[in-house]
Amino acid sequence: MNLAANLLRTAQAHPERVALKLDDAEVTYAQLDLASRAVAGLLAERGVQPGDRVGIMLPNVPHWAVLYYGVLRAGAVAVPMNPLLKEREVAYYLSDSGAKLMFVWHGFAAEAEAAAKLTDAEAISVDPTGFLSLLAEATPVPGLVERDDQDTAVILYTSGTTGQPKGAELTNGNLLRNVEVSAFDLVHANEDDVVFGGLPLFHVFGQTCGLNTAVATAATLTLLPRFDPTKALEVLVRDKVTIFQGVPTMYVALVNHPERASFDLSNLRICVSGGAAMPVEVMTAFEKEFGCVVLEGYGLSETSPAASFNLPDKRKPGSIGTPINGVEFRVVDELGNELPIDEVGEIAIRGHNVMKGYWNKPEQTAAAIKGGWFHTGDLGRKDADGFYYIVDRKKDMIIRGGYNVYPREIEEVLYEHPAVAEVAVVGVPHAELGEEVAAAVAIKPGSTATAEELREFVKGQVAAYKYPRIVRILDSLPKGPTGKILKRDIDLTDLAST
Repeated sequence: MNLAANLLRTAQAHPERVALKLDDAEVTYAQLDLASRAVAGLLAERGVQPGDRVGIMLPNVPHWAVLYYGVLRAGAVAVPMNPLLKEREVAYYLSDSGAKLMFVWHGFAAEAEAAAKLTDAEAISVDPTGFLSLLAEATPVPGLVERDDQDTAVILYTSGTTGQPKGAELTNGNLLRNVEVSAFDLVHANEDDVVFGGLPLFHVFGQTCGLNTAVATAATLTLLPRFDPTKALEVLVRDKVTIFQGVPTMYVALVNHPERASFDLSNLRICVSGGAAMPVEVMTAFEKEFGCVVLEGYGLSETSPAASFNLPDKRKPGSIGTPINGVEFRVVDELGNELPIDEVGEIAIRGHNVMKGYWNKPEQTAAAIKGGWFHTGDLGRKDADGFYYIVDRKKDMIIRGGYNVYPREIEEVLYEHPAVAEVAVVGVPHAELGEEVAAAVAIKPGSTATAEELREFVKGQVAAYKYPRIVRILDSLPKGPTGKILKRDIDLTDLAST
């Protein structure tokens, strides 16, 4: 079944129900349905066929959902992108996915249009007025293109420590089942709910647990294009939000807001945290301050994302809960053998939520999915009650303010600087962001470069959340017997406040 079928069903049952809100702007399910039909018609006119990839590079605005469901209705594959990406990053996403077309928000069009010229893709700038005119000229397509459960619906680019980002292929079956479990088993959403839409829709957490969950249950998604704690609190009160979903840094910002006591959040009935481990003290403080239980879950782009969750009547603060319905967990050693209770190993996942594979990367897919089990790269343990805990990340990924930053990508940019001999990018603790991006750099003999120069060099080529705020120039970097740089021996925490 096509993932967009959820929209058709809800629009038929609740046409006048508000699907999306952005301040004073409201879009009903009937309007969302009609607009997405027009997008499907526009794609057909542009020659997009079922299975073709289409990029979506917009912030959290109603147009994002219109494009997303329009792409799905056409049987095409959505390729969401962070609107903060720079030209070189967008060009890679477009060329790797083979996207024919991409939609980009007008405020970010320059980078995307420059990238599109380097590929075979066409970039269409989306602004509120022009977009409506564009859709008005298109012939709406009734219904949708039938897709099989194993057909790819979305390609989400995620990276690791071994090179360029990889496109996780999430199928219609992956996402439909994950939405069903998330919406009905975990948060029990319904048409009376208002869901906070501050998580980026280009990210799988906001996409599945926010947008798709709201659409499947006829709830309202109230959007926030850029998270700001004061604005978030105002939205929570104004729209009587009942389901709040966020990453730990959002909870930190809300619980530390100087005027938090003046905001009445009594409409909240459930709060969900994911994206990174939530400190127990933050969870406790939030629940005490706002009177709403926080349920922590765990997942990855490759798992659609929901994989485990704490339930109101079955939870342990500090844990990532138990596997969701239809999903199995194992803690395994390097050989894939399951480990006993409380022993630390890599978490492996099997179930309806596991991706089809990495787009056009059979070797990486085979390395990640072994015997049907997806190996997460996260180290964890299981207790005697069946609850799982993340102990550390096997991968070197940095989570800065809820955004994933992959060291290898930043290292490759720094290596392009003519003065750089060696570089290692690591995460250092940060009180508000969780982690900050830091780089240790050794300069080539006879060359010169300042920390500020290197910081600005990277800043101009990657999204704003990725570049290293902390740069230290060293004589040399620590290495092991084989010459491999030993990141564990690099300590930049003393610069974390700079």
